[in-house]
Amino acid sequence: NLTFSNNLQIVQATLEQAQTEDPSRTSLIIAHRLSTIRSCDLIYVLEMGRIVESGTHTELVQKGGIYYTMLNAQNNRH
Repeated sequence: NLTFSNNLQIVQATLEQAQTEDPSRTSLIIAHRLSTIRSCDLIYVLEMGRIVESGTHTELVQKGGIYYTMLNAQNNRH
């Protein structure tokens, strides 16, 4: 059985393996679980199909915008 924790570990391991195999590779990752994209070089936040924020995880948290709000909401659910 896949649990939330097991599933998250599989996704993270796959992303790390792809980055290790070819660091110059560009990957497009679409995620609802923000912990999945936390270590990405650049994160785009979409709202109604439009980019409303972009930056690293740290930059987006510091902005205190939509990404920050979604991150807090997800953290409070788990």
